[in-house]
Parts: sequence; C-alpha cells; structure tokens
Amino acid sequence: MPTPMEEINNALEVLSLPKLITRSDIKKQYRFLAKKNHPDQGGDAVKMEQINRAYKLLMKYIEEFRYTFDEDEVNKQFPGAEHADRFKL
Repeated sequence: MPTPMEEINNALEVLSLPKLITRSDIKKQYRFLAKKNHPDQGGDAVKMEQINRAYKLLMKYIEEFRYTFDEDEVNKQFPGAEHADRFKL
C-alpha cells in the first residue's frame, strides 16, 4: 500500500506538475491533459482514468490541507502513515 507521499508524487507525475503549484495550475494542466487523452478524442481510457484519479487526489489534498506538496508538509498532514511502517517486518 503506497504512502500518502507516494500517492501524491505519482499524481504529480501523472499530471506532469512540480511540487509547488496552485489550484489553478492543477486545473489548467488537468484540462490540457483531458483534452489530449479523452477517449472521445481518440485518447486512451486507462490514461484518462489515471489523470482523473490524480486530479481528484491533488484537489482533495489542496482543499483540505495545504498548497505545497513538499514531503515534510505531507508527512505533517498524515503523521500515522509512516508510524505504521516502522513496525512492519
């Protein structure tokens, strides 16, 4: 199971975004990629699903927590994620 930081990094990679972005940047990049990859426009349905999931994750994080995807900031918002990993064998 991926950590919150891994999920966010994957979402940023899917949308080709840097870690320091605005809500507007996320929306603009999502719209650009959605037009390019939408199945009705000859794009790939699987890729479009990845784009949708990445967009939803990043928007949820930005609305509920912070405007930066820095690893320290993410770990502050999800403190239990790394704590549980310390006890896995």
